Amino acid sequence: MIKFCQRLSLRSLTRFQGRSTRAVVPLWISSRGKKDDSGRLFTPVPIRPSPDDINVGAELTGGTLDKAEMLKVILKFSNRKEIKFLCLENGIDSNLQQQAFTSFRKYCLETDALPADLHVVLSDILQGAGHVDDIFPYFLRHVKQIFPHLECMDDLKKISDLRQPANWYPSARAINRRIIFHSGPTNSGKTYHAMERFMSAKSGVYCGPLKLLASEVYNKSNQRGTPCDLVTGEERKFADPNGNASKHVACTVEMTSITTPYEVAVIDEIQLLKDVGRGWAWTRALLGLMAEEIHVCGEPGTLDLLQKICDTTNEELEVRNYKRLTALHIEDQALQTLDNVRPGDCIVCFSKNDIYSVSREIEARGREVAVIYGGLPPGTKLAQAAKFNDPENSCKVLVATDAIGMGLNLSIRRVIFYSIIKPSVNQKGEKEMDTISVSQALQIAGRAGRYGMKWDEGYVTTYKPEDLPTLKNILGQTPDPLTQAGLHPTADMIELYAYHLPNATLSNLMEIFVSLSTVDDSLYFMCNTEDFKFLAETIQHVPLPLRARYIFCCAPINRQMPFVCSMFLKYARRYSKNEPVTFDWLCNQCGWPFQLPRTIIDLVHLEAVFDVLDLYLWLSYRFPDLFPDEKLVRDIQKELDDIIQQGVFQITKLLKNSETAVSTNTPDEDSFVMRQKKSKYYRENAPRGKLTERLLAQGLLTPAMLQELKAEWDQQTKTRGNSGSDDDDDDPSGKKSRRKTRKFK
Repeated sequence: MIKFCQRLSLRSLTRFQGRSTRAVVPLWISSRGKKDDSGRLFTPVPIRPSPDDINVGAELTGGTLDKAEMLKVILKFSNRKEIKFLCLENGIDSNLQQQAFTSFRKYCLETDALPADLHVVLSDILQGAGHVDDIFPYFLRHVKQIFPHLECMDDLKKISDLRQPANWYPSARAINRRIIFHSGPTNSGKTYHAMERFMSAKSGVYCGPLKLLASEVYNKSNQRGTPCDLVTGEERKFADPNGNASKHVACTVEMTSITTPYEVAVIDEIQLLKDVGRGWAWTRALLGLMAEEIHVCGEPGTLDLLQKICDTTNEELEVRNYKRLTALHIEDQALQTLDNVRPGDCIVCFSKNDIYSVSREIEARGREVAVIYGGLPPGTKLAQAAKFNDPENSCKVLVATDAIGMGLNLSIRRVIFYSIIKPSVNQKGEKEMDTISVSQALQIAGRAGRYGMKWDEGYVTTYKPEDLPTLKNILGQTPDPLTQAGLHPTADMIELYAYHLPNATLSNLMEIFVSLSTVDDSLYFMCNTEDFKFLAETIQHVPLPLRARYIFCCAPINRQMPFVCSMFLKYARRYSKNEPVTFDWLCNQCGWPFQLPRTIIDLVHLEAVFDVLDLYLWLSYRFPDLFPDEKLVRDIQKELDDIIQQGVFQITKLLKNSETAVSTNTPDEDSFVMRQKKSKYYRENAPRGKLTERLLAQGLLTPAMLQELKAEWDQQTKTRGNSGSDDDDDDPSGKKSRRKTRKFK
């Protein structure tokens, strides 16, 4: 038995482990000061013994093991300090040790046929012919089975080594790029000069933060005779009617091609390198674009970071400074009351509730109001901007969120901060309420007195007197210099992780990647992955290939909107079943044809439906076979945009209706729940009187449908009278009633 087991003393075992696993770095060392959460990150893989296993160990030792005595031996083994030290040397930190010892104990006690070598060692120890430390090699083997990352920790760390992102783009490094930084505040003409070079180039790409900005460049370029295509996450437009690609492209920054050579590239709003959610896209464009000239436009505080990044790529940075073209004055008095609103005023709010209440109060004073906030469709934003900008229109006041900070040309004379407290998300994904930053305040205030518009000078103030000194202090400061640019793991990196950790979920893979990642903290940070992980967890139970799952989780979704998240899950389910997401199916889910909103709740729901259609279009460009009706969906999205526009034009009426009327839509409810409610509604109420009028008014019934429903109701009543029973009483689920009433929905 001794020869068979080849037992090792503790001292020789330590020497053996030192030689064989010298390259394995303990997890507690590799985390670079991060909180030790490996116990949460790494879930043990269950080991299920085969029922067909033959108990060779029992045959070799002449009998089975005493479970009670074996438990004592394993507990003694688990409590030895020397064993815990050996665990640390093999990358098994304190969190993993607890799970490992528990799993090993359970495995030994519950498995009828242990591996022969382990059975023999335990038998010898029980008979006094061995030492408990002899269990360690078999324990280590078990731990590497339940925690496969221990076998490939070096590989995982190499994959998540993000210290030199410039090397990810060899094609860009192979050319001699010229980097020009157009530095200046809002309304200084910096983007204008960069775009002039873009227009005159033989080929070019514009990378912007918003669809609206990309669309504006697309339209202006084609108007000036420079054929330009449009590429966003949800849309493709060609300047050539035949669909041939142009030499110039206007795109959102995430859609930037790093494989197409250009003469000139323009990266707008470069300070968004620091954005905790999207900063990685600007970093990717800056490092990866294959362009002879790269013109970056943004705030002066970005200069130092750009210079350091250019040093890593061995590229020179040319700086062109610009000054504001119109004067901006901070007023000495706060607005205090909405009675003091004047033509050309824009009141900036940081919540929808404030938008609604301020709009209503201003219109109650006899003034028309234009409204712009982030949740509105692009067409509605443009319509509201045009209404406010039109000198012939009676609307002279704008109420908006910081969505006006970029992407819209607005004829604003005075910006009024209704509040200076703004919700934000930090790098950990946590929501915070804090005073607006210097950069945000300057960006928003700078929209007043825009060059080339109606007002030659701009003014800025606050609504509350107590906020004015703080705003003056903020606007008197220079934005803090940027110190870090965002990074994000690519699909290829996550696929490599999945190869090494095949049992981990996508959300878990992302967590492990972030935990083990190595980043040059002097230049970069890891972008927030909370939205990605939320979507990954939402569809974890849906069977999808890893690449498709990753793409789904990159979808631009507001996870605060339940209806959008619900439809995201339904899209994924249909994709997993290889069922096309057809126009008819989508219309049934979204309640097309759409009705004009009667209340604010209706309007919010229609905005969510618009986002659902946007998500469809986003997926249609990545999975065209299973999202085939892009043109039809775009048509009804345009129709929905028009309906939302009409709703926003009557926003005060919607607010009044919200207090007295019942919503026509039921947002965020599953279609099954809606069918249940409708079924109950039809069963419990005879179609007559005011109820009938309401159904007709809401479009749930037509006169012809009403006659058919009455006939069926009369027949059903007659049948019940003859049978003396109610069919629905035999069907608690209401399925029979639903079958009868489905045609009337």
